[in-house]
Amino acid sequence: MARDTTGPEELNVLADIEGSVATVTINRPDKRNALNGATRTQFMEAVDRLQANEAVRVVVVTGAGETAFVAGADVAEFADRTPMEQLSVMKRRTVYQAVEAFPKPVIAAINGYCLGTGCELAMACDIRIAADSAKLGQPEVKLGIMPGGGGTQRLPRLVGMGRALKLLLTGDIISAQEALAIGLVDEVVAASELTRRVRELAERIAQRSPVAVRLIKQAVRASARMPLGEGLRLETSLFGLAFASQDKAEGIAAFLEKRTPDFKGR
Repeated sequence: MARDTTGPEELNVLADIEGSVATVTINRPDKRNALNGATRTQFMEAVDRLQANEAVRVVVVTGAGETAFVAGADVAEFADRTPMEQLSVMKRRTVYQAVEAFPKPVIAAINGYCLGTGCELAMACDIRIAADSAKLGQPEVKLGIMPGGGGTQRLPRLVGMGRALKLLLTGDIISAQEALAIGLVDEVVAASELTRRVRELAERIAQRSPVAVRLIKQAVRASARMPLGEGLRLETSLFGLAFASQDKAEGIAAFLEKRTPDFKGR
């Protein structure tokens, strides 16, 4: 496994690459992997490097240790900010935007507490696999504030307005099993099996055509903001791009020749 060592010496974020799969780990286990400014910056830098790395086809995001994925924001960091200072910070590019705009699939491996900012980060990912010991929620209301990283927008899109409001207004923390039942996560596995299961899924996706995978993600992401007719027109356009790719020619040839395709991402 190769580690990305081009970042800062104080690594709050680790990026490991094994084959076509990269794992980005929030590395503040003593703080339950809470996101502070330095961690957010390092995370976005790691994501940008992985986007430029053509060998990487899928990215997994997780938290260091066994306690937390990301247990929230570093509250001490913003406790004394004025409203204008906080708004200024929030106008900058965010980790959620970096993940959502990332052209390659991103899988959240939720290995523990996934709260507030952490839940918003997980929701920005494309697929969420949770350990059976994980806990999820948006408890900002208990601090007299509200979600500011997309929680009020992505949560209702995943679980429906009523369920989203119930979680947002109470600040309740739910189990992985309940998160699965309402659609907040896509799969729950034993904690001891989380790494293996996520790796298996990531490698399976990495074997597919990178061109087709990228275009599928683009089309599905667009469906959340487009009327059906407009989305269908986009799908047709993207299908045309896929049809013009070398991967399409290789995939069809491999099917007809009854062999495994060797996709190059072109």
